[in-house]
Amino acid sequence: MRIVILTLLLLTQVTVIAQDPGKKLQETAKSMLMQGDFDNAIAILETAVKQAPADISIQKDLAYACYLKRDFAKSIQIGRVLAERSDADEQIFQILGLCYKATASYKEGAKLYKTALKKFPNSTIIYNELGELLIMDNAPAEAIEQWEKGIKADPNYSSNYYNACIYYTKTGNWVRVALYGELFVNLESFTERTTDVKKALLNAWQKLFLPTVISQQLKNNPSAFEKNVLQTMEKIVQTVTAGFQPETSTSIRSKWVLDWFKNNTGYPFGLFDQQQYFIREGLFEAYNQWLFAEPVNQDAYKVWKDTHPKEAAAFDAFQKTRLFKLPPGQNYFSK
Repeated sequence: MRIVILTLLLLTQVTVIAQDPGKKLQETAKSMLMQGDFDNAIAILETAVKQAPADISIQKDLAYACYLKRDFAKSIQIGRVLAERSDADEQIFQILGLCYKATASYKEGAKLYKTALKKFPNSTIIYNELGELLIMDNAPAEAIEQWEKGIKADPNYSSNYYNACIYYTKTGNWVRVALYGELFVNLESFTERTTDVKKALLNAWQKLFLPTVISQQLKNNPSAFEKNVLQTMEKIVQTVTAGFQPETSTSIRSKWVLDWFKNNTGYPFGLFDQQQYFIREGLFEAYNQWLFAEPVNQDAYKVWKDTHPKEAAAFDAFQKTRLFKLPPGQNYFSK
């Protein structure tokens, strides 16, 4: 997924200036890259570099083409020079970082990303990349620090939530899996990662409805916001005897949302605002079916859609026309 996105970023540029032969060659090379013809793309880009030696975008494309060809040594050689330039952008550090990951050069990669963060202190993408490299280097505690910083820098970049959610699943921080997981699937709703996180999300809610789990979570020094979430949920858990299941998710979570807005108005939170909107518009059942039933029981989800065509169509229309965005200033996860 990351490679595809980076490719699109590199291949999306301004219209070719007909009088600039370097740009014309660059566009030809990009077409070849899209076709997987790396050798010819590299040869053309090398010619373009000679014709326009000051154009950093051509050299950046050359470094990325070498990465795609798996000529990591050459890509690193080009990338190191580009990273030292004053006009180096985030993509240059990404490309070089990908090469360090591919060659297991984790120390060099970490140093590179930290240099990039000095230049781009709010780069949520670099935070995410650094976290992934630290996981590869068997440093999970350091990795989660980077993903949390990335979430704080930009609450609407999905990958930091994804990686944090997977991390917290392994450490048993179920309230954060529940919150980060649901934020993620609203930001990135139709990928393979979405299905994986939906399953983790259901597991987290089911864990929270087991006896003593919430009390254990409260002992783990959660933030004040998460403490309020857990305490509001704890009151509902005491009234539920059959645990949390996809078929009961709407009734349980509807009560949770109503109780939250009744008692916790000091924490405005876009995710909860959307849940309240779904309840008000009659879409909450469709949302919960998509969230909890669809990833674990496709047949049951299809039956629900067939028997609730109006609600299913309305929710589908919502997803196609509305883009979820978490407002700034709503990161309450620092302790």
